[in-house]
Amino acid sequence: MWNFIKELRRKDHQRYLGGLDFFKYIGPGLLVTVGFIDPGNWASNFAAGADFGYSLLWVITLSTIMLIVLQHNVAHLGIVTGLCLSEAATKYTPKWVSRPILGTAVLASISTSLAEILGGAIALEMLFDIPIIWGSLLTAFFVTIMLFTNSYKRIERSIIAFVSVIGLSFLYELFLVDIDWPLAARSWVTPSIPEGSLLVIMSVLGAVVMPHNLFLHSEVVQSREYNKKDDASIRKLLKYEFYDTLFSMGVGWAINSAMILLAAATFFANHIGVEELQQAKSLLEPLLGNQAATIFALALLMAGISSTVTSGMAAGSIFAGMFGESYHVKDVHSRVGILLSLGIALVVILFIENPFQGLIISQMILSIQLPFTIFLQVGLTSSKRVMGQYANSRWSSFVLYTMAVVVSVLNLALLFSESF
Repeated sequence: MWNFIKELRRKDHQRYLGGLDFFKYIGPGLLVTVGFIDPGNWASNFAAGADFGYSLLWVITLSTIMLIVLQHNVAHLGIVTGLCLSEAATKYTPKWVSRPILGTAVLASISTSLAEILGGAIALEMLFDIPIIWGSLLTAFFVTIMLFTNSYKRIERSIIAFVSVIGLSFLYELFLVDIDWPLAARSWVTPSIPEGSLLVIMSVLGAVVMPHNLFLHSEVVQSREYNKKDDASIRKLLKYEFYDTLFSMGVGWAINSAMILLAAATFFANHIGVEELQQAKSLLEPLLGNQAATIFALALLMAGISSTVTSGMAAGSIFAGMFGESYHVKDVHSRVGILLSLGIALVVILFIENPFQGLIISQMILSIQLPFTIFLQVGLTSSKRVMGQYANSRWSSFVLYTMAVVVSVLNLALLFSESF
């Protein structure tokens, strides 16, 4: 009897430890989720809520579903092959295919860096009255030093924690304002395209499903060298990676939705247009009072710095991958990618007259590039030559290609609407 009891305890202990296994694989998804509360994302969500009320909440639902599927799929590539998306494209596709797509991916990373640097500069202007141009230079210089010295790792958790607290503050404030929940519930699942909303729709979509994050996720996953494990271990990793992605993207969906809901309840309901990101500080006033502006600016600065770091890393990964190399900050190609992303973004900022509109357009550019990355990614993950037994099923490939087509159609609709 005593041996039987000990055996039961042993099995219970093993099940408990097995349940805790999930937490060992949390990480890559959360790194991507930080992008959900970056300056470009804030601008797109606030514009969506302020200009169109609840009607664009469906874009958050659609883009989050797309993001879960795409991030999970690209993580498979890194886990199974030990290559990031850029390396795999260089190795398995002709140069005339890979180079143009990877080149546009670098441009998407530049567009992301532009938004993140602008966000940091706006925060510095709010905190210390530093002009946007000088604030942009300071943000880019600080991030470059952090990346080249790897010192960002020392404060990465603090930044993520601080920005996450602000994201959770938006969630908490939903209980402090008057939200039309029945209308919100319908809007989450009912697509509608109000007149003049296509630019904002594409901006919200690009702000959530960021092309550079697909490259970054595959880089983070492959750097752990999961592909060197046995088949059983790889299958276990694929399962837990999905849990990581699902959990992290679910958090992102909630925070994105909260931003639109608050903007709808605060600005749209009172017929107030949002013309600058600084206005968003008023969303935190019910919770933080007179300190809202300072705390909002600090959160914006932290978000700008952390997301500029990730966009720089993504650019380094993409550029190094063109030469068949993994990202490493001491590698010359990785450094060139970082400098291209941050340097060109700075040059473009010099010519931007309206920072808020610049943030919106930068996120729209991400959506334009997105189909190219999706078609490349799905082509690789559907290939048995690349993935072996882990290649996409026909159903998975159909779903993934459908997503690329949907984004392409929306892009064409935006082009048509702007042309006529």
